[in-house]
Amino acid sequence: MRVALVHDHLTQLGGAERVLEVLQTLWPFAPTFTLLYSKEQMEPVFGHKDIRTSFLQRIPGALRFMRWLLPLMPIATEQYPLQEYDVVISSSSGFAKGVVTNANAIHICYCHTPTRYLWSDAASYVNELHAPWFVKALLPIIQSVLRSWDKLAADRVDVFVANSKTVQQRIRKYYGKESVVIHPPVSTDEFSISAAQKTAFLIGGRLVSYKRYDIVIAAFTRIGIPLIVFGTGPEEAKLRAMAGKNITFMGRVTDSERARLFSEAIAFIHPHEEDFGITAVESMAAGRPVIAFNKGGATETVIEGVTGTLFSEQSWEALADTVLHFDEKRFNPAAIKAHAEQFSVANFRKAMHDVVTHAWESRA
Repeated sequence: MRVALVHDHLTQLGGAERVLEVLQTLWPFAPTFTLLYSKEQMEPVFGHKDIRTSFLQRIPGALRFMRWLLPLMPIATEQYPLQEYDVVISSSSGFAKGVVTNANAIHICYCHTPTRYLWSDAASYVNELHAPWFVKALLPIIQSVLRSWDKLAADRVDVFVANSKTVQQRIRKYYGKESVVIHPPVSTDEFSISAAQKTAFLIGGRLVSYKRYDIVIAAFTRIGIPLIVFGTGPEEAKLRAMAGKNITFMGRVTDSERARLFSEAIAFIHPHEEDFGITAVESMAAGRPVIAFNKGGATETVIEGVTGTLFSEQSWEALADTVLHFDEKRFNPAAIKAHAEQFSVANFRKAMHDVVTHAWESRA
């Protein structure tokens, strides 16, 4: 069985790239095809792997101006040389699911979400885009064309795997396809319960607008309770400017420092709707409860009163009220960590292996 892996693009490290890492351990001899590869950003993780890029990689400034290459990405994806492979596994929240395989091949797509800027977040993507007015005027036309291609691309997939029930519903709505749910792998063994005194709440990850860290900063600035922020991103300067003296920004941290921050937090704050939400589960793997917005993947991982609590209005007022009434002594760290183990790397590996094996053995 000759296997190929396909990933949208390797330009930054996030949850999707962690999934790809584990897929590469399952099929270590499979090449990985991707639109663009940033050696500077990704070499430490993927530099020893067989990474094969599209023709877009040869365009001068492609990594810097990646968004401008959007209209070319479907063509680039369809040109991957996949005819010799029996099984193609795509890791996709964008174009990777649109690969063209040979007639007898099985295409299994691990879908992080149907393409956000074409479907669920299409309008907000246009409104929030920093671009000249004429680009923003043309973008809805481009989105419409790409939506048609995206639907055709989904029709090429033989088996969809959704990373959460939330994504499973989107796949059904936008693509008209059924899927099996396999939650993303979380390295639960890298986190442990700490006996250290808990003195601050915690948020962190990529500091981008849709993650709504602004309401967390606003809430904690007003109530004065200590908050630690880890990570960097385009929203960092804005968040620092609005933050009170009780809020500490750590910037980019090492994996070991990140694990320590989770284990020593009163609770981790998850203020946005996420497809799954790996950082929330990492907090649980460290035995710490999660305060999460009651939408998306958090509704599948946060058990009210057991692993955390949910708030229903995405505002600083609602979050502040939840934090002020939060009692971390109600939660059992061992029980929280035990719950997180169901999302382990080992469980993901077994589930994905079973799906691929079943699809291969059931082929007509």
